[in-house]
Amino acid sequence: MKAIEITSFGAPEVLRVAQRPDPVAGAGELLIRVAASGVNRPDVLQRMGNYPVPPGASDLPGLEVAGEIVSGDAAALAEAGFKVGDRVCALIAGGGYAQLCVAPVAQCLPVPKGWSDIEAASLPETFFTVWSNVFERGRLQKGETLLIQGGSSGIGVTAIQIAKALGATVIVTAGSDDKCEACLKLGADHAINYRTSDFVEEAKKLTGGKGVDVVLDMVAGDYVAREIECLAEDGRLVIIAVQGGVKSQINAGLVLRRRLTITGSTLRPRPVVFKGAIAKALREKVWPLLESGAIKPVIHSTFAAAGEPSGAAQAHTLMESNQHIGKIVLAW
Repeated sequence: MKAIEITSFGAPEVLRVAQRPDPVAGAGELLIRVAASGVNRPDVLQRMGNYPVPPGASDLPGLEVAGEIVSGDAAALAEAGFKVGDRVCALIAGGGYAQLCVAPVAQCLPVPKGWSDIEAASLPETFFTVWSNVFERGRLQKGETLLIQGGSSGIGVTAIQIAKALGATVIVTAGSDDKCEACLKLGADHAINYRTSDFVEEAKKLTGGKGVDVVLDMVAGDYVAREIECLAEDGRLVIIAVQGGVKSQINAGLVLRRRLTITGSTLRPRPVVFKGAIAKALREKVWPLLESGAIKPVIHSTFAAAGEPSGAAQAHTLMESNQHIGKIVLAW
């Protein structure tokens, strides 16, 4: 099969098309003929040498794919209601930048009715992440307010749509007026340009001084202290990335007085049983929203995975530019 390898740690140009042996599905797994692979920020970090591959995972980048089931563990397929030939999308721990990919059956979901493989490949990484962190760890409820840092990112556009569909008020930050406008069109109630406004002051104004109930943070660093300031009583701060640095100085007194929760997680190293539980929740509570049109795909760009020059390199260059709104996908 063709695959995209990281030939050495470095710039996007280190991504090269290579030949690899076809993978074989084992117990509890299925083999997917990949039609499209989602591109995510962790792929960029892995390419740069800043995101080690979990033990046992493929060294190839790629955490989400969509395509057709070629083969698999018959018992596991039957239990999940899948059969050979079905179109699925899957969350994987690596190996997604390839024409064939093995995935745990428990981490697969059917391609939503009416969705293309390219659209479906944009789903797993962000939807699993948002559900696990915003709704399970962050416990966002109908009627509460969610602040999303980086609302135009893949994570951001997913969080906006799920939170709005489930009855929350959504405030986002973004780095330009155009990105703010795009977030509002996706359903966000308010959008703050963090380059021209103080998001803490704006969040307080927008909530009548109460503060927000949940913050989804992909920045960390000095943002943490500021986010604590704009949380309401019993508020929850959920950290899912540390693009702004791993160290923070906070006002612990605010945490005590407002009974705040600071939490976070990384999804990639979690066991299959954990991710499988998220898949079940998504299939029950979110997939109907996708099939009804309440939540729509947001694809910014699609690149030919095995193209020349490297489509993967072009995709990573775009992601690092932070100019995209929504998801970037590789088509095989």
